[in-house]
Order: sequence, then structure tokens, then C-alpha cells
Amino acid sequence: MKIAANLSLLFTDRPLPQRPVAARAAGFDGVEIQFPYEVPALRLKEALEAAGLPLVLINLPAGDLLQGGCGLAAHPQRREAFAAALQEALTYAAMVRPACVNVLPGRLADGVTRAESLDCLAQNLRAAADAFAVLGIRVLCEAINPVDMPGFLVNTPADLLALLEAVDHPNCLAQLDLYHMARQGLDVGEAIRDLAGRIGHVQFADCPGRGEPGSGDLDFPALRQALRSAGYDGWFGAEYLPRGRTEERLGWLAAWKR
Repeated sequence: MKIAANLSLLFTDRPLPQRPVAARAAGFDGVEIQFPYEVPALRLKEALEAAGLPLVLINLPAGDLLQGGCGLAAHPQRREAFAAALQEALTYAAMVRPACVNVLPGRLADGVTRAESLDCLAQNLRAAADAFAVLGIRVLCEAINPVDMPGFLVNTPADLLALLEAVDHPNCLAQLDLYHMARQGLDVGEAIRDLAGRIGHVQFADCPGRGEPGSGDLDFPALRQALRSAGYDGWFGAEYLPRGRTEERLGWLAAWKR
């Protein structure tokens, strides 16, 4: 099992370039970063090399999404902004070489129908999948729960499967976040079975609370077995909110690695 620390949420008591070394010392096998663009790509590459860890995942720039806006990927009037974000991510990824790049669908914008938004998203994902294939980097898209992010366009495994079928590209797969499935009351094991063969990356946090494993109700041993049964043998990204200093809440990591 390969476990990556999400450095946007973990080890945040130090600057981002210092977090890969901290993750390595704590026992993680790799790292992922939501939006690393504040750090020059060469600086991040040096930090990763110093830690001896691979970069598993970054997100494509998402515009105003985290500020409550609709983002870039699914708004027909923001195609040029998406193209610029894609170019920025390509340039950055050419230096730091993540295994995967995640494209966040975003929220449904006012004045845009759901069908128009999904069509725009599928076209943008296809373009991203084509572009990153040249670098050998996989493109992902994820479903996010509408409780934490009201108005988010893609919520369920069914939403995600329909989108992947519309994109119809071998370099575009699902990012499955176990927390986001549980947060909206879905059967997480069923979500894994529904997406079997389409999962390119898994992220996790316990639910409720989005804390470390053991802080909520999710049965992680059963979910890991379900993922194995579904044929998934890739990375697990720890994207949770630690209750306290990251290093003080890592008992779960040693247990998982055993």
C-alpha cells in the first residue's frame, strides 16, 4: 500500500517546501498538493528531491472555486481562462512531474444549464487528457459532496461515470474520495464497486469530521479490501484535517502499513 500525505492539509505548521521532508520522516511514501503554484516549480522539485518522495497529485488551477465561485472547468464563458490554467499546470507539471493532475468540475454557474455545463466540462477534460498524455501524466476528475460544497456539479459515482463516458478518453479516470462519498450518505463500498476499473486515485478522511482515520465511523479495513476486490492497487492520498499537530495523530499510519 502506497500512502501519500496531502501537504495542503498536513504538516501545515511549516512552509510548503519543508513539508515533503516532514512527510518522509513521518513514514509517508509520497505527497500530493492541492494547489502548489505559490511555490516556484524548481523550488518544489528541489524539495521533493531532498525528501526522496514522488509527487503523486496536484490540481489544475481552479479560479474562484475555493472562494465560493463556479471555477473554470465547467463554465462555457470561461474557456479561455481554463485554457490558460491548463497551460500553467502543464508548464508546472513538466518540472515537478506529478503522476496525476486533478481537474475540479466546479459549481453550476448562474445562467448556465446543467447540460451546457457538463458538455463544457467534458470538452475541457478531453483537452486536458490529450495535453497531459504527452507528459505521461494521468488526468483525473472527482465527485465532491454537496453538503460541504453546495452547488457542486459532480456529486455521486453515477455523475462521475456519466462524465467519464462523455469524455471517453483513456487518459481520464476517476479520483475517488471516500470522505466525499460518506459525507453525502452514500454507501462507500457500493461507490467503489460502481467505479471499479475507472479509479485512478483514492483520497480519504474519516467521516464525520474529515479527521484522521479512527476519528469517525468509516470502516477503513473493509473499504481497503473493497478497493482491492475492485482491482485498485494505486495510491491512497491522506487528505484530512488533523486534530492537532500532524505528527501527533499518525497512529493510523503505522497500523495501515502493517
